[in-house]
Amino acid sequence: MDPVKIFLPEKDMPRAWYNALPDLPKPLDPPLHPQTREPLGPDDLLPLFPMDLILQEMSPDRWIDIPEEVLDIYSLWRPSPLIRARQLEKHLGTPAKIYFKNEGVSPPGSHKPNTAVAQAYYNKKAGVKRLATETGAGQWGSALSFGCKLFGIECTVYMVKVSYEQKPYRRSMMQVWGGSVQPSPSDRTEVGRKILEKDPDCPGSLGIAISEAVFDAATHEDTKYALGSVLNHVVLHQTVIGLETKKQLEMVGDEADIVIGCVGGGSNFMGMALPYLREKADGRDVRLVAAEPKACPTMTKGMFAYDFGDSVGMAPLMRMYTLGHSFVPPKIHAGGLRYHGDSPILSQLVHEGVVEPVAFAQNGVFEAALTFAGTEGIIPAPETSHAVKAAIDEAVRCREEGVEKTIVVAFSGHGHFDMAAYEAYLSGSLVDYEMSDETIAKALADAGISGEE
Repeated sequence: MDPVKIFLPEKDMPRAWYNALPDLPKPLDPPLHPQTREPLGPDDLLPLFPMDLILQEMSPDRWIDIPEEVLDIYSLWRPSPLIRARQLEKHLGTPAKIYFKNEGVSPPGSHKPNTAVAQAYYNKKAGVKRLATETGAGQWGSALSFGCKLFGIECTVYMVKVSYEQKPYRRSMMQVWGGSVQPSPSDRTEVGRKILEKDPDCPGSLGIAISEAVFDAATHEDTKYALGSVLNHVVLHQTVIGLETKKQLEMVGDEADIVIGCVGGGSNFMGMALPYLREKADGRDVRLVAAEPKACPTMTKGMFAYDFGDSVGMAPLMRMYTLGHSFVPPKIHAGGLRYHGDSPILSQLVHEGVVEPVAFAQNGVFEAALTFAGTEGIIPAPETSHAVKAAIDEAVRCREEGVEKTIVVAFSGHGHFDMAAYEAYLSGSLVDYEMSDETIAKALADAGISGEE
């Protein structure tokens, strides 16, 4: 019998991150300064990031060595297992083979520490005393709190208010690792106070939380900003996922036909998918499928244009798929996917037709999550469940068409701290939200985006 769990020996863990910038179909358009609208240079980013991360953001090198100090901490959970979902295959009656790369085995329970540890390391090396960041569902905030704890840095987390209230135990995780957690919008920053004056009941958004964290970093000399997705260096750090996966599939003589992940900002999906970019460019028929919520349909209904990465226009402008920087998504439980924009790398690949985006409503997503939990035993996070839903749909299509494909899922994290979401689904109180074209058009117009730029 072929193995169910495929373990890559620790000695074979990737020693370098893969930088996709040299292999993109065309170069990315540069990020722009939020005031001058001129292309950013390294010095423009110094108030927010240490120079090592700025250089990674713009590096032309295909491979960037992983520091030994980061590898030492990675080894706490890396390489993560690749698991053949045999029980799910049997339940679906599909000829497809389904594998999932279980990033939920990390201490914080998601893929986020792959970049949190790296960012904490480079900031510690630069003498930074405190990091400020945002978090949606809390996976990034808990991962950065974990990374900062290990490197002796303070961590301040602005958590989207609706998730702060929905997910108290993720908040507790951050506090266990020394993180200071603020509901966003908060009264801690000028940005938050202004938003609360206009709307005291504002549920928050990742864009608002980013604005608060950027403001915090920019107004304190000992503090830098850390972002959990979207930026090139964040995507870079996540490529350990796909690099390990390719080696594990080689161990069992297999290769991926369909690669699937969920998308909020894009780092988890890109971490799995980017190592397949060169194969796809060489003509190999591997599909890259990115799943998002219909309540925040950035790739499927957004505009490919320059927009701010935050809600109030403090962060750089990036050319990306966006719903408009002031867009506030509905209160869905997949808090990590409630972001108005996407990674510039991912956005360009979607625009070029290299990546296929799909969108799902949350009741169908939770139905898929229960199917997965009932067969494979692991309860997926609401965000991860979007990828599970896409994988099940692809496996059913294989059954209906009588074709055998190998499906690989970026399983970004477990849902052990998201049980309120499951309770809402099981009680029948979970609401499906689908953004109308009119709502999205208004959000884009409010952001000053009238067409693809």
